[in-house]
Amino acid sequence: MTMKKKGWKDITEGNIIDKPATALEYKTGTWKAFRPIWIKENCIQCKFCWLYCPDMAIKMKGDKMTGFDYEYCKGCGICAKICPAKKKAIEMKKETEFEK
Repeated sequence: MTMKKKGWKDITEGNIIDKPATALEYKTGTWKAFRPIWIKENCIQCKFCWLYCPDMAIKMKGDKMTGFDYEYCKGCGICAKICPAKKKAIEMKKETEFEK
């Protein structure tokens, strides 16, 4: 005798999942077509890139930006677009430029 699996309509509201999800388990860096490149000498340390990054891929040490975590960066370019520095501190490059 086989038991029929429950569908989503059969599950009562308010069920608890035994393990919370975390994005740390899913390295999404291979999705990107563009890679942000940090130009340290142009950076004014405003932290806008960190604030607006949807993937938390901006590396910080204390209150200073130190680069990118490319294992999680999806290459959306928000960081480069939001950078207010007169000479942009982040530029987007094609990911193919970094292929081996």
